[in-house]
Amino acid sequence: MFNKKIALTLLVVFTTIISNAQCAMCKAVVENGDISMAEGVNNGITYLMVFPYLLIGGLFYTLYRYKKNAKH
Repeated sequence: MFNKKIALTLLVVFTTIISNAQCAMCKAVVENGDISMAEGVNNGITYLMVFPYLLIGGLFYTLYRYKKNAKH
């Protein structure tokens, strides 16, 4: 049990370090001064953020319908 906690802690720490490095790389590209590239990056981020919310919303809607039909 103790080894699992250590492994999970190390995984979270190293994943955070890697993702932080990626954010710095994106920031450096956007700070280059090209406005159209910055808008493209923002649009891409928005596009990628929509789908997880749609999937979670669809899951909750399906569970709601399932529970509602199970009561009747």
